[in-house]
Amino acid sequence: MDVVFFGSGAFGLPTLEWLAGHHAVGMVVTQPDRPAGRGGELTPTPTGAWTTANLPRAPLLKPAKVNDPAVVAQIRGTPADAWVVIAFGQKLGRALLEGVFAINLHASLLPRWRGAAPINAAVLAGDTRTGNSVITLADRMDAGLVLGQSHRDIGPEQTAGELHDLLAADGPALVGSVLDAKATGAVRGNAQDESRVTIAPKLSKSDGWVDFNADPETCRRRIHGLTPWPGVTVQFRDQPVKVLRARVGPADPAGETPGTIIEPDSGVVACGGGILIVLEVHPAGKRAMPWADFARGHRIARGERMIGKH
Repeated sequence: MDVVFFGSGAFGLPTLEWLAGHHAVGMVVTQPDRPAGRGGELTPTPTGAWTTANLPRAPLLKPAKVNDPAVVAQIRGTPADAWVVIAFGQKLGRALLEGVFAINLHASLLPRWRGAAPINAAVLAGDTRTGNSVITLADRMDAGLVLGQSHRDIGPEQTAGELHDLLAADGPALVGSVLDAKATGAVRGNAQDESRVTIAPKLSKSDGWVDFNADPETCRRRIHGLTPWPGVTVQFRDQPVKVLRARVGPADPAGETPGTIIEPDSGVVACGGGILIVLEVHPAGKRAMPWADFARGHRIARGERMIGKH
């Protein structure tokens, strides 16, 4: 099958790699190179970098405006049986999509968690199950017909970053099944139940906080839901520290001030109405490490505090 691939982020790379090995990728469309790092050097998207390294013969487009008439003409002039869109970052307009079989891989069980950050939203909400959906493209965000879904459990110590990689790895099989159904004329779409829609808004660096006055489960969800980005940052002594992973503890802090470190060696921290066990942290300018290594290196004493933000 001839395919045009639209993507920018790392989430689509396993599927793009699979498509390159099982179908004919006639063109890849991604976002323009952007300044990155302290030097502001122009850097390609993960999709652009992978394509350059692995599909050097495939035309690689990096349009600032994918719906520009000249870009539309170039893309539509590429023979294709299907377009696969994954984390592209621009909305494809009607003129571009007219008469095309175009599908989108989205990292949630739609209609739950439409929007920019579905994986984070699922962990933040305490969902125990999520998955991927392949949908048709529609005028409204993530509102197309559902052509297929895959499912995956969310573990209590699983971060959004880990779940991202697992769902990305699930993408090829799901997209492949939909393309197979298209090839045999068996593809069917189901409308989403609009009464069950939830929205996963885009995250920013300002979201990287945790409030230890909240209950331990809420703190755990926030830590895991925002790891690795934007990351939950707390203040310990005179330095910022990212808390990467935690577990809800079994005991009551007996009136301790939220954020107080009750058991330095094991990372027990008081929260509102309970305790949180910090498992992994990332001090500024250093490597990520288990809490035990951090506590040992800083000679933490009982009663010291981690200050959360809001």
